[in-house]
Amino acid sequence: AHVMSLCLTLHINLGLSLRKTSQALKDLYNISISHQQIANYCKTAAVCIKPFVDHYGYKTGDVFTADETYIKVRGIKAYIWLIMNAATRSIIGYQVSDSRSVGPCILAMRMAFRHLAELPENFQFIADGYSAYPLAAQQFKIEKDWDVFITQVIGLTNDDEVSKEYRPFKQLIERLNRTFKESYRITCGYGTEDGAIHSVSLWVAYYNFLRPHEKSGGKEPLNKVELLEGAGNMPGKWQLLIYLGQQAILKQQGEASICS
Repeated sequence: AHVMSLCLTLHINLGLSLRKTSQALKDLYNISISHQQIANYCKTAAVCIKPFVDHYGYKTGDVFTADETYIKVRGIKAYIWLIMNAATRSIIGYQVSDSRSVGPCILAMRMAFRHLAELPENFQFIADGYSAYPLAAQQFKIEKDWDVFITQVIGLTNDDEVSKEYRPFKQLIERLNRTFKESYRITCGYGTEDGAIHSVSLWVAYYNFLRPHEKSGGKEPLNKVELLEGAGNMPGKWQLLIYLGQQAILKQQGEASICS
């Protein structure tokens, strides 16, 4: 468990590639482990942690902002959809897809709306001018009878009143994209779609629960979890995050057995 948490700290927190992580473990701790084994550790950790991250009770807000960005999977263009709560800065919805179609957009929005019993008053959903967002919003009119109006910020300059008013929210998600790309750049693209999903899941976990955020002056993560605050260092926090993920899985299994 300690070696796995060291791998996650070096690879996810510090942005080292798998091979550099392997070299750092050897140089710093005299631990000999291949880059492939580190990738296996990351996959296992992602499977454990993802249920906790996806089902965590994030604080609700009345402004969500969304964007999609490009990645490469086996050298072929793919996409990541990210949705942020503008008030808390937490990533509340994300999706990896091989196309820029409406389906993945609906899935990302469905994750973002998971903890909303109803739409907040004066709710705003801000995105770029891509047509998938208004089309995806129609799905929630069918499912929940929600009127999700998409405010679209067009282009890079404030050529209209809507762009002028809502540009700061769009810039929030653009900065998030740049932060993600810093971690993505070391991969030189993902080898498989599952690998992309696992890597993004770990990065979202780090961003939401472990990374000191500028919102608090770089001192605290976006979402404070009492159990994680008791850890003395970052490897310890990763171990506790894996534990929380395992507890979330057991809870889901228990609920499923009751329903059956």
